[in-house]
Amino acid sequence: MESEVTILIVDDSRENIDILLSLLDDYDLLVALNGPRALELTTKNDIDLILLDIVMPGMDGYEVCRCLKDQVQTRDIPILFITSRTDEGSLETAFASGASDYVTKPFRPRELRARVKTQIKLYRSLKKLEFAATRDALTGILNRREFFNRGQKMTTAAAGTLYAVMIDIDRFKRINDNYGHACGDQAIRLVTQRISDFLPADTIFGRLGGEEFAILIENDTPNAIQEQTEQIRSAIEKESFTCQEHQISISVSMGITIHQPGENLDSLLLRADQELYRAKGSGRNRICFREGRD
Repeated sequence: MESEVTILIVDDSRENIDILLSLLDDYDLLVALNGPRALELTTKNDIDLILLDIVMPGMDGYEVCRCLKDQVQTRDIPILFITSRTDEGSLETAFASGASDYVTKPFRPRELRARVKTQIKLYRSLKKLEFAATRDALTGILNRREFFNRGQKMTTAAAGTLYAVMIDIDRFKRINDNYGHACGDQAIRLVTQRISDFLPADTIFGRLGGEEFAILIENDTPNAIQEQTEQIRSAIEKESFTCQEHQISISVSMGITIHQPGENLDSLLLRADQELYRAKGSGRNRICFREGRD
């Protein structure tokens, strides 16, 4: 069974749809009878492959394909054109629009399934490579490079109130020195999980190195971000874990600041880091927050 794979079929012919539904019944299948509906479904679902008819009334398959490739959320989804057109001009336009492959009508079942399986395998492999390139190997959150890549875009496009939070595990060197690096790694993973528990999906959260983490998050008011980070601090303070028969307690310090109009990411993080330094210097296991630059 391929139940974890979702395929979107886009065709205005119910007869073609019925055939595809029967040939690909091992997959999770979604159906759109026109282009606008297809675009809507791709924004609401995780699609692994799109089977797209070229000739449809109103918005044809070429236009749908170009729209999908123009959007960050959908541009990497492989598109397999289903078409009765086999002339060079039509196929050239299909590939120029962003198609990954095509299959001709009337459908040949073995060929259809083979091409579908190939595109899904390639897409899944690319997603795994992308994940590995952007994630921290120990924790699974964003690595330093990807945090800065996404953070720069978020900072440039900041429309609401954007906050930067710098986080550091208190006395982390003592854990490594007293109990070993395996216990230190366990502490990092535990802290990462507890922080993640309190963050909305659109938050940018990364490990910058060692025991240091950074968050970029939109929130309504200073009180709201302080309450949210206090929940994180308190949850970690209550945690302990067993490593090599030792019961180890941990805590974190945090520094928070608000993005100022026109401010770049480096400046924003530097100010948050200054607040983190102040938190650690005033006793650790606490949060320091400053709104402005001064």
